[in-house]
Amino acid sequence: MATEPPPQASSGSENVIVVRGLTKVFKDFWNRPQSYAVNNVDFDVRRGEVFGLLGPNGSGKTTTIKLLLGLLYPTRGHLELFGRSPRHVATKERIGYLPEESYLYRYLNARETLSFFGNLFRLNRIERRKRSEQLLEMVGLKNVVNRPVGEYSKGMQRRIGLAQALINDPDLIILDEPTAGLDPIGCREIKDLILALARRGKTVVLSSHLLADVEDVCDRVLIYYGGRRQAQGSLKELLAETQRTRIVSPALSDAAKTKVRELLKSEVGEAEVRIDNPTQNLENYFLNVVEQARKANQATSGALAGNQVAAYLRGEAEEDASPDRKLERLTRPQAPSEPPDEPTTTPAPPVDERTLERLTQTETIESAPVPAPEPEDPEESERLLSSLVSKKK
Repeated sequence: MATEPPPQASSGSENVIVVRGLTKVFKDFWNRPQSYAVNNVDFDVRRGEVFGLLGPNGSGKTTTIKLLLGLLYPTRGHLELFGRSPRHVATKERIGYLPEESYLYRYLNARETLSFFGNLFRLNRIERRKRSEQLLEMVGLKNVVNRPVGEYSKGMQRRIGLAQALINDPDLIILDEPTAGLDPIGCREIKDLILALARRGKTVVLSSHLLADVEDVCDRVLIYYGGRRQAQGSLKELLAETQRTRIVSPALSDAAKTKVRELLKSEVGEAEVRIDNPTQNLENYFLNVVEQARKANQATSGALAGNQVAAYLRGEAEEDASPDRKLERLTRPQAPSEPPDEPTTTPAPPVDERTLERLTQTETIESAPVPAPEPEDPEESERLLSSLVSKKK
Protein backbone atom coordinates (compact mmCIF):
# COMPACT_ATOMS: atom_id res chain seq x y z
CA MET A 1 0.00 0.00 0.00
CA ALA A 2 1.31 3.42 -0.93
CA THR A 3 2.14 5.87 1.82
CA GLU A 4 -0.28 8.77 2.11
CA PRO A 5 1.27 12.11 1.15
CA PRO A 6 0.95 15.06 3.53
CA PRO A 7 -2.24 17.16 3.34
CA GLN A 8 -2.32 19.37 0.29
CA ALA A 9 -2.90 23.08 0.29
CA SER A 10 -6.26 22.63 -1.40
CA SER A 11 -7.78 21.23 1.78
CA GLY A 12 -9.11 24.45 3.24
CA SER A 13 -10.68 24.83 6.63
CA GLU A 14 -14.16 24.45 5.13
CA ASN A 15 -13.35 21.14 3.46
CA VAL A 16 -14.40 18.27 5.70
CA ILE A 17 -13.34 15.57 3.19
CA VAL A 18 -10.47 15.82 0.73
CA VAL A 19 -9.85 12.99 -1.76
CA ARG A 20 -7.03 13.01 -4.32
CA GLY A 21 -6.25 10.16 -6.71
CA LEU A 22 -8.12 7.65 -4.56
CA THR A 23 -7.65 4.10 -5.87
CA LYS A 24 -8.66 0.77 -4.41
CA VAL A 25 -7.63 -2.46 -6.16
CA PHE A 26 -8.91 -5.84 -5.02
CA LYS A 27 -6.55 -8.71 -5.77
CA ASP A 28 -7.03 -12.43 -6.27
CA PHE A 29 -5.43 -15.34 -4.42
CA TRP A 30 -2.13 -14.93 -6.29
CA ASN A 31 -1.99 -11.19 -5.48
CA ARG A 32 -2.82 -10.21 -9.03
CA PRO A 33 -5.05 -7.15 -9.64
CA GLN A 34 -8.58 -8.41 -10.13
CA SER A 35 -10.89 -5.40 -9.82
CA TYR A 36 -10.47 -1.63 -9.67
CA ALA A 37 -13.32 -0.80 -7.29
CA VAL A 38 -12.28 2.89 -7.17
CA ASN A 39 -9.96 4.24 -9.84
CA ASN A 40 -8.18 7.60 -9.47
CA VAL A 41 -11.08 9.63 -8.02
CA ASP A 42 -10.86 13.25 -6.82
CA PHE A 43 -13.50 15.17 -4.87
CA ASP A 44 -14.02 17.52 -1.91
CA VAL A 45 -16.93 17.78 0.53
CA ARG A 46 -17.47 21.11 2.27
CA ARG A 47 -18.82 21.81 5.73
CA GLY A 48 -22.63 22.02 5.87
CA GLU A 49 -23.00 20.35 2.47
CA VAL A 50 -25.13 17.36 1.44
CA PHE A 51 -22.99 15.39 -0.99
CA GLY A 52 -24.45 12.51 -3.02
CA LEU A 53 -22.67 9.41 -4.32
CA LEU A 54 -24.54 7.93 -7.29
CA GLY A 55 -23.95 5.02 -9.60
CA PRO A 56 -25.20 1.55 -10.55
CA ASN A 57 -24.51 -1.53 -8.44
CA GLY A 58 -20.82 -2.33 -8.17
CA SER A 59 -19.68 1.09 -9.35
CA GLY A 60 -17.64 1.89 -6.20
CA LYS A 61 -20.00 3.83 -3.92
CA THR A 62 -19.86 1.51 -0.91
CA THR A 63 -16.12 0.99 -1.35
CA THR A 64 -15.63 4.76 -1.22
CA ILE A 65 -17.67 4.94 2.00
CA LYS A 66 -15.59 2.16 3.60
CA LEU A 67 -12.42 4.01 2.62
CA LEU A 68 -13.78 7.19 4.21
CA LEU A 69 -14.51 5.28 7.42
CA GLY A 70 -11.08 3.65 7.54
CA LEU A 71 -12.58 0.18 7.17
CA LEU A 72 -10.53 -0.33 3.98
CA TYR A 73 -7.06 0.96 3.16
CA PRO A 74 -6.56 2.70 -0.19
CA THR A 75 -4.14 1.14 -2.65
CA ARG A 76 -3.06 4.58 -3.82
CA GLY A 77 -4.03 8.19 -3.30
CA HIS A 78 -4.63 10.66 -0.52
CA LEU A 79 -7.66 10.76 1.76
CA GLU A 80 -8.36 12.93 4.79
CA LEU A 81 -11.28 13.79 7.07
CA PHE A 82 -11.12 16.96 9.19
CA GLY A 83 -7.47 17.25 8.15
CA ARG A 84 -6.66 13.80 9.57
CA SER A 85 -6.39 10.22 8.40
CA PRO A 86 -9.68 8.27 8.55
CA ARG A 87 -7.93 5.84 10.90
CA HIS A 88 -7.40 8.56 13.52
CA VAL A 89 -9.43 7.50 16.57
CA ALA A 90 -10.48 11.00 17.65
CA THR A 91 -11.70 11.66 14.11
CA LYS A 92 -13.95 8.59 14.20
CA GLU A 93 -15.75 10.04 17.24
CA ARG A 94 -16.99 12.89 15.02
CA ILE A 95 -18.60 10.54 12.48
CA GLY A 96 -22.07 9.00 12.44
CA TYR A 97 -22.58 6.04 10.11
CA LEU A 98 -25.68 4.25 8.87
CA PRO A 99 -24.63 1.14 6.88
CA GLU A 100 -26.62 -0.29 4.01
CA GLU A 101 -27.78 -3.15 6.25
CA SER A 102 -28.86 -2.47 9.83
CA TYR A 103 -26.48 -4.54 11.99
CA LEU A 104 -28.29 -4.49 15.33
CA TYR A 105 -28.51 -6.80 18.34
CA ARG A 106 -31.81 -8.59 17.82
CA TYR A 107 -32.69 -9.11 21.48
CA LEU A 108 -32.19 -5.50 22.62
CA ASN A 109 -35.12 -3.14 22.50
CA ALA A 110 -34.91 0.39 21.10
CA ARG A 111 -33.87 2.10 24.33
CA GLU A 112 -31.25 -0.54 25.11
CA THR A 113 -29.86 -0.27 21.58
CA LEU A 114 -29.38 3.49 21.80
CA SER A 115 -27.98 3.21 25.31
CA PHE A 116 -25.45 0.64 24.07
CA PHE A 117 -24.20 2.86 21.24
CA GLY A 118 -24.22 5.93 23.48
CA ASN A 119 -22.03 4.09 25.95
CA LEU A 120 -19.49 3.42 23.17
CA PHE A 121 -19.07 7.21 22.92
CA ARG A 122 -18.72 7.47 26.72
CA LEU A 123 -21.93 9.43 27.22
CA ASN A 124 -23.08 9.45 30.84
CA ARG A 125 -26.29 7.74 31.85
CA ILE A 126 -28.37 10.92 32.05
CA GLU A 127 -27.23 12.18 28.64
CA ARG A 128 -27.81 8.76 27.04
CA ARG A 129 -31.34 8.64 28.39
CA LYS A 130 -32.15 12.20 27.30
CA ARG A 131 -30.82 11.75 23.78
CA SER A 132 -32.46 8.34 23.39
CA GLU A 133 -35.89 9.71 24.22
CA GLN A 134 -35.47 12.61 21.79
CA LEU A 135 -34.26 10.34 18.99
CA LEU A 136 -37.04 7.79 19.47
CA GLU A 137 -39.56 10.59 19.29
CA MET A 138 -37.84 11.98 16.19
CA VAL A 139 -37.81 8.70 14.22
CA GLY A 140 -41.38 7.74 15.20
CA LEU A 141 -40.64 4.66 17.36
CA LYS A 142 -41.95 5.99 20.67
CA ASN A 143 -44.82 3.47 20.71
CA VAL A 144 -42.63 0.37 20.15
CA VAL A 145 -39.66 1.05 22.42
CA ASN A 146 -40.12 -2.17 24.43
CA ARG A 147 -40.14 -4.54 21.45
CA PRO A 148 -36.88 -6.31 20.51
CA VAL A 149 -35.43 -4.78 17.36
CA GLY A 150 -35.33 -8.28 15.84
CA GLU A 151 -39.12 -8.06 15.59
CA TYR A 152 -39.01 -4.74 13.71
CA SER A 153 -39.80 -4.48 10.03
CA LYS A 154 -37.00 -3.40 7.70
CA GLY A 155 -38.27 0.15 7.63
CA MET A 156 -38.43 0.34 11.43
CA GLN A 157 -34.89 -1.07 11.65
CA ARG A 158 -33.73 1.70 9.33
CA ARG A 159 -35.33 4.22 11.68
CA ILE A 160 -33.54 2.90 14.77
CA GLY A 161 -30.36 2.59 12.70
CA LEU A 162 -30.56 6.27 11.84
CA ALA A 163 -31.11 7.10 15.50
CA GLN A 164 -27.95 5.23 16.54
CA ALA A 165 -25.98 7.08 13.85
CA LEU A 166 -26.93 10.39 15.51
CA ILE A 167 -26.52 9.45 19.18
CA ASN A 168 -23.04 11.07 19.37
CA ASP A 169 -24.15 14.34 17.68
CA PRO A 170 -21.64 13.83 14.82
CA ASP A 171 -20.14 16.52 12.60
CA LEU A 172 -19.97 14.18 9.58
CA ILE A 173 -22.89 11.84 8.84
CA ILE A 174 -22.43 9.08 6.26
CA LEU A 175 -25.67 7.45 5.13
CA ASP A 176 -25.67 4.40 2.87
CA GLU A 177 -29.16 3.88 1.40
CA PRO A 178 -30.91 5.63 4.33
CA THR A 179 -34.43 5.38 2.86
CA ALA A 180 -34.26 1.70 1.84
CA GLY A 181 -37.38 -0.09 3.10
CA LEU A 182 -39.04 3.08 4.38
CA ASP A 183 -42.57 4.11 3.49
CA PRO A 184 -43.09 7.49 1.76
CA ILE A 185 -43.75 9.17 5.11
CA GLY A 186 -40.47 7.90 6.49
CA CYS A 187 -38.65 8.95 3.31
CA ARG A 188 -39.93 12.49 3.62
CA GLU A 189 -38.99 12.62 7.31
CA ILE A 190 -35.45 11.42 6.58
CA LYS A 191 -35.05 14.03 3.85
CA ASP A 192 -36.35 16.78 6.14
CA LEU A 193 -33.93 15.62 8.83
CA ILE A 194 -30.98 15.70 6.41
CA LEU A 195 -31.83 19.24 5.36
CA ALA A 196 -32.19 20.32 9.00
CA LEU A 197 -28.79 18.84 9.88
CA ALA A 198 -27.18 20.62 6.94
CA ARG A 199 -28.68 23.94 8.05
CA ARG A 200 -27.04 23.45 11.43
CA GLY A 201 -23.63 22.99 9.77
CA LYS A 202 -23.47 19.20 9.71
CA THR A 203 -21.90 17.54 6.68
CA VAL A 204 -23.83 14.67 5.10
CA VAL A 205 -22.52 12.14 2.57
CA LEU A 206 -25.44 10.26 1.03
CA SER A 207 -25.41 7.16 -1.16
CA SER A 208 -28.75 6.14 -2.67
CA HIS A 209 -30.34 4.54 -5.72
CA LEU A 210 -33.49 6.63 -5.29
CA LEU A 211 -32.61 9.54 -7.51
CA ALA A 212 -35.67 11.55 -6.51
CA ASP A 213 -34.47 11.55 -2.90
CA VAL A 214 -31.00 12.66 -3.96
CA GLU A 215 -32.48 15.43 -6.08
CA ASP A 216 -34.49 16.72 -3.12
CA VAL A 217 -31.63 17.04 -0.62
CA CYS A 218 -28.20 17.04 -2.28
CA ASP A 219 -26.23 20.16 -3.09
CA ARG A 220 -23.68 18.37 -5.25
CA VAL A 221 -23.33 14.81 -6.56
CA LEU A 222 -20.61 12.52 -7.84
CA ILE A 223 -21.66 9.90 -10.40
CA TYR A 224 -19.63 6.70 -10.59
CA TYR A 225 -19.37 4.09 -13.31
CA GLY A 226 -16.78 1.33 -13.33
CA GLY A 227 -15.03 2.86 -10.33
CA ARG A 228 -14.33 6.11 -12.19
CA ARG A 229 -15.81 9.55 -11.82
CA GLN A 230 -18.15 10.20 -14.73
CA ALA A 231 -19.74 13.49 -13.65
CA GLN A 232 -19.60 15.85 -10.69
CA GLY A 233 -21.18 19.16 -9.82
CA SER A 234 -24.22 20.89 -8.39
CA LEU A 235 -27.63 19.58 -9.35
CA LYS A 236 -28.58 22.93 -10.81
CA GLU A 237 -25.64 22.76 -13.20
CA LEU A 238 -26.06 19.11 -14.12
CA LEU A 239 -29.84 19.10 -14.62
CA ALA A 240 -30.36 22.44 -16.34
CA GLU A 241 -31.63 22.15 -19.96
CA THR A 242 -30.31 25.32 -21.51
CA GLN A 243 -31.94 24.53 -24.88
CA ARG A 244 -35.48 24.78 -23.49
CA THR A 245 -37.50 27.42 -21.58
CA ARG A 246 -40.34 26.79 -19.13
CA ILE A 247 -42.98 29.43 -18.36
CA VAL A 248 -45.22 29.05 -15.31
CA SER A 249 -48.30 31.26 -14.89
CA PRO A 250 -51.69 31.21 -13.14
CA ALA A 251 -54.53 29.29 -14.79
CA LEU A 252 -55.40 30.69 -18.22
CA SER A 253 -58.62 30.57 -20.23
CA ASP A 254 -58.74 28.67 -23.51
CA ALA A 255 -58.68 31.93 -25.43
CA ALA A 256 -55.59 33.11 -23.56
CA LYS A 257 -53.86 29.75 -24.20
CA THR A 258 -54.54 30.11 -27.92
CA LYS A 259 -53.02 33.59 -27.97
CA VAL A 260 -49.94 32.43 -26.05
CA ARG A 261 -49.51 29.46 -28.38
CA GLU A 262 -49.71 31.64 -31.47
CA LEU A 263 -47.24 34.12 -29.99
CA LEU A 264 -44.75 31.37 -29.15
CA LYS A 265 -45.07 29.81 -32.60
CA SER A 266 -44.27 33.16 -34.16
CA GLU A 267 -41.04 33.19 -32.19
CA VAL A 268 -39.90 29.53 -32.46
CA GLY A 269 -41.45 28.54 -35.81
CA GLU A 270 -42.35 24.89 -36.21
CA ALA A 271 -40.70 23.74 -32.97
CA GLU A 272 -42.91 21.93 -30.48
CA VAL A 273 -44.89 24.19 -28.18
CA ARG A 274 -46.85 22.55 -25.36
CA ILE A 275 -49.23 24.21 -22.94
CA ASP A 276 -50.76 22.06 -20.19
CA ASN A 277 -51.49 22.02 -16.47
CA PRO A 278 -48.62 21.25 -14.05
CA THR A 279 -48.93 18.11 -11.90
CA GLN A 280 -47.64 17.37 -8.42
CA ASN A 281 -45.48 14.30 -7.90
CA LEU A 282 -46.89 11.10 -6.43
CA GLU A 283 -44.99 11.53 -3.18
CA ASN A 284 -46.69 14.83 -2.35
CA TYR A 285 -50.11 13.45 -3.25
CA PHE A 286 -49.57 10.35 -1.09
CA LEU A 287 -48.42 12.42 1.89
CA ASN A 288 -51.46 14.67 1.60
CA VAL A 289 -53.78 11.65 1.68
CA VAL A 290 -52.05 10.22 4.76
CA GLU A 291 -52.12 13.58 6.50
CA GLN A 292 -55.88 13.79 6.04
CA ALA A 293 -56.26 10.29 7.52
CA ARG A 294 -54.10 11.24 10.49
CA LYS A 295 -56.17 14.34 11.14
CA ALA A 296 -59.24 12.08 11.21
CA ASN A 297 -57.60 10.18 14.13
CA GLN A 298 -57.55 6.86 12.31
CA ALA A 299 -55.58 4.27 14.30
CA THR A 300 -52.43 2.50 13.11
CA SER A 301 -50.17 -0.16 14.65
CA GLY A 302 -47.15 0.76 12.52
CA ALA A 303 -44.49 3.41 13.00
CA LEU A 304 -45.80 6.87 13.73
CA ALA A 305 -44.80 10.06 12.02
CA GLY A 306 -41.63 11.38 13.61
CA ASN A 307 -41.53 14.54 15.66
CA GLN A 308 -39.26 17.50 14.98
CA VAL A 309 -35.48 17.10 15.00
CA ALA A 310 -34.08 16.22 18.43
CA ALA A 311 -33.26 19.28 20.51
CA TYR A 312 -29.58 18.41 20.98
CA LEU A 313 -29.19 18.00 17.20
CA ARG A 314 -30.71 21.44 16.68
CA GLY A 315 -28.22 22.84 19.18
CA GLU A 316 -30.98 24.26 21.36
CA ALA A 317 -30.65 24.59 25.12
CA GLU A 318 -32.91 22.74 27.49
CA GLU A 319 -36.00 24.42 28.87
CA ASP A 320 -34.53 24.51 32.37
CA ALA A 321 -31.17 25.90 31.24
CA SER A 322 -31.06 28.66 33.89
CA PRO A 323 -28.15 28.39 36.41
CA ASP A 324 -30.51 27.87 39.34
CA ARG A 325 -32.35 25.02 37.63
CA LYS A 326 -29.08 23.41 36.54
CA LEU A 327 -27.72 23.58 40.09
CA GLU A 328 -30.95 22.11 41.43
CA ARG A 329 -30.81 19.26 38.92
CA LEU A 330 -27.15 18.49 39.66
CA THR A 331 -27.59 18.48 43.43
CA ARG A 332 -30.83 16.48 43.38
CA PRO A 333 -30.20 12.88 44.54
CA GLN A 334 -30.44 10.50 41.62
CA ALA A 335 -32.90 7.64 41.72
CA PRO A 336 -31.38 4.20 41.04
CA SER A 337 -31.51 3.28 37.37
CA GLU A 338 -32.47 -0.33 38.14
CA PRO A 339 -34.57 -1.89 40.93
CA PRO A 340 -32.54 -3.52 43.75
CA ASP A 341 -31.81 -7.21 43.42
CA GLU A 342 -33.37 -8.11 46.81
CA PRO A 343 -36.72 -6.86 48.11
CA THR A 344 -36.49 -4.39 50.93
CA THR A 345 -38.03 -5.39 54.29
CA THR A 346 -39.89 -3.16 56.74
CA PRO A 347 -37.94 -2.86 60.05
CA ALA A 348 -39.59 -4.40 63.12
CA PRO A 349 -41.06 -1.99 65.72
CA PRO A 350 -38.94 -1.45 68.87
CA VAL A 351 -39.69 -3.63 71.91
CA ASP A 352 -40.55 -1.69 75.03
CA GLU A 353 -39.07 -2.49 78.47
CA ARG A 354 -42.22 -4.14 79.89
CA THR A 355 -42.44 -6.62 77.06
CA LEU A 356 -38.77 -7.46 77.44
CA GLU A 357 -39.21 -7.94 81.21
CA ARG A 358 -42.21 -10.26 80.73
CA LEU A 359 -40.34 -12.42 78.25
CA THR A 360 -37.38 -12.66 80.62
CA GLN A 361 -39.58 -13.67 83.52
CA THR A 362 -41.24 -16.39 81.50
CA GLU A 363 -37.88 -17.93 80.72
CA THR A 364 -36.93 -17.81 84.42
CA ILE A 365 -40.16 -19.50 85.56
CA GLU A 366 -39.82 -22.29 83.02
CA SER A 367 -36.27 -23.07 84.07
CA ALA A 368 -36.93 -22.95 87.89
CA PRO A 369 -37.49 -26.26 89.88
CA VAL A 370 -41.05 -27.28 90.73
CA PRO A 371 -41.87 -26.40 94.40
CA ALA A 372 -42.62 -29.32 96.85
CA PRO A 373 -46.30 -29.91 97.77
CA GLU A 374 -47.56 -28.62 101.11
CA PRO A 375 -47.96 -31.25 103.97
CA GLU A 376 -51.41 -32.86 104.24
CA ASP A 377 -53.81 -32.66 107.26
CA PRO A 378 -52.85 -35.37 109.93
CA GLU A 379 -56.47 -36.34 110.72
CA GLU A 380 -57.26 -36.78 107.05
CA SER A 381 -54.20 -38.99 106.62
CA GLU A 382 -55.21 -41.15 109.60
CA ARG A 383 -58.74 -41.70 108.27
CA LEU A 384 -57.34 -42.64 104.86
CA LEU A 385 -54.98 -45.19 106.43
CA SER A 386 -57.76 -46.78 108.52
CA SER A 387 -59.91 -47.15 105.42
CA LEU A 388 -57.15 -48.94 103.51
CA VAL A 389 -56.51 -51.37 106.39
CA SER A 390 -60.19 -52.30 106.76
CA LYS A 391 -60.52 -52.99 103.05
CA LYS A 392 -57.51 -55.31 103.16
CA LYS A 393 -59.03 -57.38 105.94
